[in-house]
Order: sequence, then C-alpha cells, then structure tokens
Amino acid sequence: MFARWLQRQWFERRRLTPALWLFAPLAGIYAGLSRLNRFFARPTRLSVPVVVVGNITVGGAGKTPLTLWLAGQLRQRGWYPGVVSRGYGRAGDEVRAVHADSTPEAVGDEPLLIARRSGLPVWVGRRRAAAGQALLEAHPDVDVVLCDDGLQHHALARDVELAVFDARGAGNGWRLPVGPLREPLSRLASVDAVVFNGTRSVAAGIPVPCFQMHLKPGRFYRLGDPLQTCPAEALRARGRLHALAGIGNPERFFATLKALGLDCAAHPFPDHHRYTAADLAFAEGGILLMTEKDAVKCANLPVGEAWVLPVEAELPSALIDHIVEKLRGRQVA
Repeated sequence: MFARWLQRQWFERRRLTPALWLFAPLAGIYAGLSRLNRFFARPTRLSVPVVVVGNITVGGAGKTPLTLWLAGQLRQRGWYPGVVSRGYGRAGDEVRAVHADSTPEAVGDEPLLIARRSGLPVWVGRRRAAAGQALLEAHPDVDVVLCDDGLQHHALARDVELAVFDARGAGNGWRLPVGPLREPLSRLASVDAVVFNGTRSVAAGIPVPCFQMHLKPGRFYRLGDPLQTCPAEALRARGRLHALAGIGNPERFFATLKALGLDCAAHPFPDHHRYTAADLAFAEGGILLMTEKDAVKCANLPVGEAWVLPVEAELPSALIDHIVEKLRGRQVA
C-alpha cells in the first residue's frame, strides 16, 4: 500500500507534498551514494560489445519489450545476441543460465520471458559482468550482449546505452525517495539514445537521438496453451472480465485492454509480485486477462479460464541503424 501511495506522489503530483519533504535529506544521501558508486566502479569489459537497456526512473517503462525487439532486429542483421539480467526477485544472486523450463523463482520473471520469447541464450546474476562472461563461455558464437536493465550497474562496461521512459516521464523530477529518479535528468546527455514508450513525456532539449516506441498488442493466447488463441472481440461477450497486472505501470496494461474494447475489473499488483492462488481468488467464475510477464508466474496456479496478451515493440529502423553503427565501431576498435 505504501509503495502505491508513493508512486502516486511521484507521478501524479508535480508539486511536493509536505509528506515528501520529510524525505528530502534522504534524497541528498541517495544522490551522494550514487555518485560514489559510479566513481569507485571498476568496469569489466566483455570480449564482445554490450548494449544496456535501462531507465533513470524506478519501475518498468518497457525495457523488456525493447530488449526483445533489439534481439530480433540484430538477428535479422546477422548478429547473434545473448542477454544478461539481474533476475530481480529471484532466490539467490548466483550466476545461472535461464532455460525455457526454468522457474521464475530461480531466474526471475523477465529473464524467463525473454528466454521463452527469443530462444536466445539468457543468463542472470547480480554481477552482470560475471553473467556475461559465463554466457560467452557457454555460447562462444554470441557476438553481442544485451543487458536488460543495468543502466546504473557500472561494474559492466558498455558500448551502447539506451534510456527508456513511459508516459509517466520523470514524475516530479526529484531523486529517490522524494521522486522516482535514480539519476538526474542530466544523465541523458551521456546515453546513446532515449526511447519513449508511448507519448513523449520528458522536457525537450535532450542532446541525443530520441525514438518513439509503441507496444502493439497481439492475439490473446490461453494460459498454459500458447497455441490456443482468441481475438479480443471474442472475449467481449464472455462474461465478467478481470485484468491482472503486476508490472511497473499496471495502468498501461489496463488502458490497452480498454482500447481493445474490453471492460475489465482492474487488479493491480506490485512489480515482480509472486502470486498465490489466494491472490487470484477474485477471478472465480469470471475470465482472467494478464500480461506475459504475469503469465510466467501464474502458469501453475489454479486460475480457471485465463488469457494472456502478448505485445510487440514497434520502433523506427533508424534506432537499430544507430546501434549497429556503434557496434561496428567497437568491432573495428
């Protein structure tokens, strides 16, 4: 409950409330620790180029769909990517491979989704450089590593940095915990490109290339049986619909369903939430709709009739052109 209240303060109110002013000293401490972390970092450089997809705000902004898009685009251009991630919310910090039959408890929900969707090598570890090294040892044909999240993980050297924002933008513009910023907006001057998921929502004047990303919904598929699909219009007259979202910005998923003409009872959960059968009891007698990220954690729960909505990122080809140019520069170097 506190986390939801705090998010509302950050993103829905542009002026600081008296309650947030109480956190102001902590924001200064956080900023100082962040600077020290970057100053003392000794980045490890992998033997292949590294592309980091991250954000300077807390919460999800569309990094995973962008990572999947990049992986597909690079493969079309003759590259063979691998992916590393921390695997947020999993048990333990050790480096390990992610397989299609891994559990989200062991490897994290987003890495498992990436592995299943892409078919590419995916490794997780709190130390992303160690995960990258293990990945390259196991898959020597990988010639570029994508890091899903990790913009602030300076222990891994990178050749390309992408910063992602969704429609919530930078919120009130303050550093944690007064606002949602992990780093100041001035950090955008040092990334290679900024990607806006949906409406552009950060002040103009960003001195690096900016690109627009849209998430295109696909065809619903049955939870536990991806081969059984269903169009949105077939669900409109099927009885009471419930929408489940445990992502960084649940409202984005609910808005997508509304745009598809689906009238759902919305049930937001915290990002990376580990579901139990009791969490989903509200859907008894109805139909449950969820994101793919939630689906990897709900597959073995008794949820009744449930459908999953996949999304595909759509971006201009100029972004992959921009990235490939920088990757080839690293190869030459």
